[in-house]
Formats: sequence, structure tokens, C-alpha cells
Amino acid sequence: MEEATTRAGGPADGPLLANRDYLLFLVCRGCTMAAFQTMSVAVGWHVYVRTGDVLNLAYIGLFMFLPFLLLFLPAGLLADRVDRRLIIAGAAVLHAAAIAMTGLWLSSGRAEIWPVFAFLFLDGIAQAFLYPATQAMLPTLVSRKDFPRALAGMNTVTKTAHLGGPAAGGLLIALIDTGVYAVIAALYLLGSAAVYRIRADLSIRTSEPFGMQVLLGGFRHILRTRTVLAAISLDLLAVLLGSVMGLLPVVASDILEVGPEALGLMRATPAIGALIVGLALARYGLPGHAGRIFFAALAAFGLSIVVISVSTVFWVTILALAIYGGSDMISVFIRHTLVQLGTPDPLRGRVSAVNAVSINASNQIGDFRAGVMAAIVGAPAAIAIGGVATLAIAVAWAQLFPELPKMARL
Repeated sequence: MEEATTRAGGPADGPLLANRDYLLFLVCRGCTMAAFQTMSVAVGWHVYVRTGDVLNLAYIGLFMFLPFLLLFLPAGLLADRVDRRLIIAGAAVLHAAAIAMTGLWLSSGRAEIWPVFAFLFLDGIAQAFLYPATQAMLPTLVSRKDFPRALAGMNTVTKTAHLGGPAAGGLLIALIDTGVYAVIAALYLLGSAAVYRIRADLSIRTSEPFGMQVLLGGFRHILRTRTVLAAISLDLLAVLLGSVMGLLPVVASDILEVGPEALGLMRATPAIGALIVGLALARYGLPGHAGRIFFAALAAFGLSIVVISVSTVFWVTILALAIYGGSDMISVFIRHTLVQLGTPDPLRGRVSAVNAVSINASNQIGDFRAGVMAAIVGAPAAIAIGGVATLAIAVAWAQLFPELPKMARL
């Protein structure tokens, strides 16, 4: 068996704001998420403006996701074998290096765009190791009793970064153009320094020999938990088919005819909706009928995508994006609660790695799917098809996993 320890006797109950390690963790999470969101706006804008080719937006998603697909199993196992603090700190430094090289190349004025994709692949490697270690680390810093509030706090910080990052990205592009990448790299380095200062003993002690069964431990745990399997797979497919974020530069530039500042606001708006819903969930929780709420959120998610596809009015698109983000937050809350509290600590890294593939497949490969379809049938049709497909998948999963819509409480 494997054992992960933080302190003798485990984390003690107490005010979260008095927990130094938890606060440092939040600083790291906020910095790395703000950096990632700012980078997404900057790279998408610079690549599309320089090339005018919508297919390059698809390649951005592809090259950022491929490392997840290739490395999620060893990354998850490493998070269950090595001090998670060191993994996060090292991955954040690698993020900073990849982003700095991206900025230097774009600042050089050279026409070739393929080096940007190479740097994004390196950035994806860093994210492949950072995500499972981050997700697995939080339950070891707080007591089980405090975990729901700690998770709500992390989600609030994350959504604040989702809100501020894109808006800051659009503004920084307008002010300093490619200098935005220096700011992004600095945020990653700050996050690395914060997590490195955590004092908890996060060393991993293991007596279980390495083997394929151990490597696939995360899959085995999820497959044994049918409700978790249904929730993760449904969320993956819904966002895979319904992703619109990668096409927002096209919507902003060609359909709504707005500039980078408006694009930054559009990228931030889903986080506004998610933040409002997240604060409500942290305060009140779910009122019961969790399964029905989950599917209602998926319906709102799909319908909001359809509205985005037909809107030519900026503020209508903004409202639809807010609903898009708020409904997705409900899914995230349900899934993370099921996964984190339903997984023993010795398996958390591997389960979080599988969950990372689900999340990043939903976003990065979803962006690739949307970009390819937009190149074939145009952006509005590609977005509309994704929204309708999302609704169809929700109906199908309600039939395949009838226990999920019947779930009363988490």
C-alpha cells in the first residue's frame, strides 16, 4: 500500500485563513491560473492576427493537449510517489520558460509560426505534471471537515483568475503587445516560489512495487465507481462537442467586429458567470436533486452555445457566455466533490491525472474540433452544431446512466 502524509496526525481543524500552507497554495493556484488564462488570450490573438488562418487556432489546442494525452499516466503516478510541492514548483518554472520563449519568438518579427506550437507543446508538458499534483495536494493541507470550504475557496480563486486573466490579457496586448508574455512568465515564477514555501511534510512513502496495475490505478478506481464514471465522461463529451472558447477570436474579429479589449472581456465573461454560481454553491451548497440539477445545467450549457452561434449583438453574446460559464461551474462542483472525497489519498494523483485528461480534452481538443469545423463550414455553423450535439449527448447519458439523474445528494 501507499501512504502520503502531511503532518503528524494529519492537518488539524481550524480557521482556513490561519492555515499558512493553504494560503500559500491559494497564491500558487491564483498565479498559475491567471498566467494560463492570460496566455490563452495572448497566443490566440497573436497567432490569428499574424496568420489570419482559423485552423491555427485548432493547432493551439492540439499542441497544448498532446502532452496531457502522452504523459497523464506517469504524471499521475509521480504525484503519488514524489513530494507534490516539488512537482508543482518545477512545473511552474517550466511553464515560465516556455512562455518566455514564445514571447521572444513573437517579438522577433519572424514569419514562421511553427516554433510557437513547439513552445506550446513544452508548456503542455509542464501543465501535464502540474495539474494532478495540484489537485491531489489540497486534501493533504486541510482536514476532511474543512475540505468543502477549502475547495470552495480554491474554486473562488480559480474563477477570479479566469475572470482577471483574460481581461488583463486583452488590456496588456493593447498596451505592450508581446510584452504580455513577460508578465505571464513572472506570474508562473511567483506561483512556484509560493508553493515551494509550504512547510507541510508532503513526502510520499510507498511499499507497493511498480507495475502496470499500479500505473492504471486511477482508471480502475473510476471504473469501479459508476456515478463518477458517468459524470466525468458526460462532462468530457459535452464540452468536447460544445467548446466555443477557441473560436472567440473569430467571433470577436469577424462576426462582432470588436478588438482585443472586447475579446478579453468575452474570454472573462464565462468566469463571471462561474464565479457568481461558485459563490452561491460555497454559501448554500446544492438544494438536493443533484442529478437533476446536473442535467439542467447541461441543457443550459448547450442552449447558451446555440445563442452564441446566432448572435450578432455584442451584449447578447456576453449574456450567453455568462450562462455558459455558470452552468459549467455546476458540473465542475459536482464532479470535483465526487472525485476528491471519493478517492483515497494514495490514489489521488492518478485519479486527478485521469480527471485532467477529461478537463483538458474538453477544452483543448474541443478547441481543435471547433477550429477544424469552422474551417470547413464556418464559425457560426461549427458553434451551433456543437451546441445541438451537447444537448443530444446529455439525453443519451441520462438513458445510459439512469442513476445519475436520480442522484439526490452528493
